[in-house]
Amino acid sequence: MELKSARTRILRMKDLPSKIGLQPSTIYELISKNKFPPPFKIVQGGRASGWYDSTIEEWISLRGNDTQTDNSE
Repeated sequence: MELKSARTRILRMKDLPSKIGLQPSTIYELISKNKFPPPFKIVQGGRASGWYDSTIEEWISLRGNDTQTDNSE
């Protein structure tokens, strides 16, 4: 069994614009089009939601791979 780091960071919407360079309205649009990972509820039944930093890092990495693929054609 693989264990995740005990220091996994949860990002909130206010953290994302500086990390990925997109505004909240664009992020929500991408989520609705299944082009960005949806947030999860931090507390079941609560209002707060967020993303694991690792999920966003993976999305950024995949976007970089898509760009490299598009440029090589």
